[in-house]
Amino acid sequence: MPPIIETFKLCKTFKLGEVEVEVLKEIDLTINEGEFVSIMGPSGSGKSTLLYLMGGLDKPTSGRVRVKEVDLSIMTDKEESVFRRRTVGFVFQFYNLVPNLNVEENIMLPVLLDGKPLKAYRNRLDEILETVGLADRRRHTPRELSGGQQQRVAIARALINEPDIILADEPIGNLDTKTGMGIMALLQKINQVQGKTIVQVTHSMEAAAYGQRIINMRDGKVEE
Repeated sequence: MPPIIETFKLCKTFKLGEVEVEVLKEIDLTINEGEFVSIMGPSGSGKSTLLYLMGGLDKPTSGRVRVKEVDLSIMTDKEESVFRRRTVGFVFQFYNLVPNLNVEENIMLPVLLDGKPLKAYRNRLDEILETVGLADRRRHTPRELSGGQQQRVAIARALINEPDIILADEPIGNLDTKTGMGIMALLQKINQVQGKTIVQVTHSMEAAAYGQRIINMRDGKVEE
């Protein structure tokens, strides 16, 4: 399978007052199309920063990220916005749902932001609701859902624009073990059935085991 994400000598430094902190140190990494990869490491190892750089949510201090053979550093801000909406779907630990919108409306937000006609996505919405097991909750608001159900809405929202890549930052960090393993089984199914490339950051070895490959990080570097 061809590479879908590549990083070259990727570095990220944050300035805290007068002190510069190296978070990532010359990361060379290749993720192939259709892989399910788990990135693990202790807190402060740089794994979430690496994920955000892969998704174009942040810019490196030096080095490059290439996604689908396109260098993110040459994109304009507008092109990056389109890239994030159409090529990558994001799933975060804290769901990031809009409280006063129902399940359907939360899922369809990326379509609305992309200026596409909502009617064209009705069949796609129905399919996704079935995939995540929320067809009977489509009119509920987030406060009427459990944590696991809210994360399923977030996954559905990440899928609506049919991205090639799903980036998940601690997707079960807020959930109990049983619910979390249900979410991991769902992500694994999406990877296997739909062929989506999935990269997740996790502290959980149980969660990491749902992927096909584990990348271990420590002190801003990938451990072989």
